[in-house]
Amino acid sequence: MNCLIRSGILIAPALIALAVVGCAVGPDFSEPEAPKTNSYTPTAMPEETASTPSRAGAVQRFMTGGEIPAQWWTLFHSEPLDRLIRQALADSPTLAAAQAKLRQAQENLRAEVGVVSPSVDVKLSAERQRFSFAAIGQPQVPSTTFNLYNASVGVSYTFDAGSGWRRELEAMQALVDYQSFQLEGAHLALTANIVTAAILEASLRAQMQALQEIEALQQKELGITETQFKLGGAKRTDVLAQRAQLMQVRAILLPLEKELAQTRHQLAVLAGKLPSEASLPEFTLETLELPQQLPVSLPSALVRQRPDIRAAEALLHQASAQVGVATANLYPRITLSGSYGSLANSTADLFGSTTGIWSVGGSLLQPLFHGGELTARRRAAIAAYDQATAQYRDTVLHAFQNVADTLRALDVDARTLQAQTEADAVARDTLDLTHKEFSLGAANYLSLLNAQRQYQQARISLVQSQALRYADTAALFQALGGGWWNRPAPDNAQPDEPATEGRNGSPPSPLEGEGK
Repeated sequence: MNCLIRSGILIAPALIALAVVGCAVGPDFSEPEAPKTNSYTPTAMPEETASTPSRAGAVQRFMTGGEIPAQWWTLFHSEPLDRLIRQALADSPTLAAAQAKLRQAQENLRAEVGVVSPSVDVKLSAERQRFSFAAIGQPQVPSTTFNLYNASVGVSYTFDAGSGWRRELEAMQALVDYQSFQLEGAHLALTANIVTAAILEASLRAQMQALQEIEALQQKELGITETQFKLGGAKRTDVLAQRAQLMQVRAILLPLEKELAQTRHQLAVLAGKLPSEASLPEFTLETLELPQQLPVSLPSALVRQRPDIRAAEALLHQASAQVGVATANLYPRITLSGSYGSLANSTADLFGSTTGIWSVGGSLLQPLFHGGELTARRRAAIAAYDQATAQYRDTVLHAFQNVADTLRALDVDARTLQAQTEADAVARDTLDLTHKEFSLGAANYLSLLNAQRQYQQARISLVQSQALRYADTAALFQALGGGWWNRPAPDNAQPDEPATEGRNGSPPSPLEGEGK
């Protein structure tokens, strides 16, 4: 049906209303297509990672197309971690703020639905007036004072030729979707941050334990060196060098101690507690289990799973609807109104047979000349849509990079741990052998100090490599969206409440696809 009404032609309101029924201007939004690719990385990933007979050295297998559980952190099999995350989900002010923002968007949508519906108002009024007959050309008649009572019902409705209001509702529904995905993003970020902080705490504790063992070993070496110095078998500089080595280890421990305390404070705040009041479990690498089955979503599914991509899509939808709103502002609007009531000089006569009043009216508003304002605003809306399109594409590109980086990191992490395990074993054997040779006088003190430094570096690097496999595993679950679409809908959801989650990553959108 042709919706174009040439400006300047006056058509009866009833005929225009019939001509524009069911017509909407502007683009009809459709979901952007997923990138046409079958892989995240330019070269094929191995089906499984390398293995190492050490802590965190298990084989991890990439399960292409596997389903990610909503509570993905439970795959680390840490009951304290699961308990802490549940507490955080209940008490986090960040989530509470995101939930309130979503409720605000939902209520604004409901309010806008009321605005575009026909309005019905009841009016009751009482006035006391003094009337001068001079106003009607009879100044000789004395003025009179009287009461005036009014009771009426008024109905008004505006027909929007271009369905601009419906596009406005579509834009507001898109904002509801945006806030729902912002909430999912906050949920994912919170759980991922807690898991990462717990892994960091476990790494710091393991590094501190390793340094404490090295400190005890070097304290023992210092005792041997001091004994040899007293017996003339070592020089004073050897004793000083060993003490300096011991002090360096203690100096390294202090920053780790500070970082551990700050990580604990961070965990408390993430859980919605004050650092001084939180009762947190202690996390070690031994209390975490490395997930061995890693579900990897198909590339075509990633755009429906990542909350940041879905949020960018919702903004794109909003921008599309705003183009329709700006276009609809170029077309006429027809307002029909009517009222019926009673007007009397006393309340006793207010509903009498002779006091009835009514009115019926209609108006047509057709923009003719606004100095180019309306067309400029439409061009601005189109530019905003182009911007949203580019931002959506940028979000998708970075999301795919995020997954590719994490997959490669997991592969390299496993091989790095394998190399670090071998390096640690070699450094330990070298230190034991050098220590024996030094005790027998077959090695100088410089060789012993060098062996100690290599062993210290190897131990710390080994612990860091172990923790990195845990951290990058958590990063993979986060990069793939965290499985929020597999979370069951709450039992107390209202039928008319915009959903914040759905199966297969597709929350329902009541206005999506409308406008034809």
